Amino acid sequence: MKITAELIARTALRLLDEVGLDGLTMRLVAKELDVKAPALYWHVKSKQELLDAMATLVMVEADEGLESPRRGVTWDQWLGERAMRLRRTMLRHRDGARVVAGTHVGHPVVIRTIELVLRTLQDAGFTLEEAARAVPTIFHYTIGFTIEEQARLGEAYGEGGNPYQAETIARLADTERYPLAAKMLGGLLAPDTDAQFEHGIATILAGIRTQHSNSRS
Repeated sequence: MKITAELIARTALRLLDEVGLDGLTMRLVAKELDVKAPALYWHVKSKQELLDAMATLVMVEADEGLESPRRGVTWDQWLGERAMRLRRTMLRHRDGARVVAGTHVGHPVVIRTIELVLRTLQDAGFTLEEAARAVPTIFHYTIGFTIEEQARLGEAYGEGGNPYQAETIARLADTERYPLAAKMLGGLLAPDTDAQFEHGIATILAGIRTQHSNSRS
């Protein structure tokens, strides 16, 4: 078996599902590949480079095959669908969003996606500068939301129990002192994360639409 950076990253992603990001080490990846840890450093020079390689696999999976909006699909519908596609891909891996956050990804598939997004917004009447401001906003929201979403699974707490369980949340607020919080805590941490995410994306896209309209008036 030939050791490559991609093989190392794929092995690390598989282990990630078992041990989570905090439990993932170069030594563990080396053990899974039946080599000594120093052998990995010929291909990935640090834990950060390993995370970059893992994030690249996730981003390529999310973006591969992405095409321009179909006829009848608006730019904002298309961007919303792309954000949901990225979120679904990150959710396939434990701590997937934490892996992607703060990493450097320069794969041609990802660069092509950036070009496609910018061109789609430009075709919709945005200036290139407006498009370049809008794209990171959606991307950062998607990653941040998914980090929180995966944290609520409580896997990092192990046998200590998940503090995000409904019955635990219900005991947090004194109904007499904090009636509003007691009433709405369940809604703030609602189990229907799909609906929450879609609401957030819709809000962001509405803001981008409004700013774009105002800049033209």
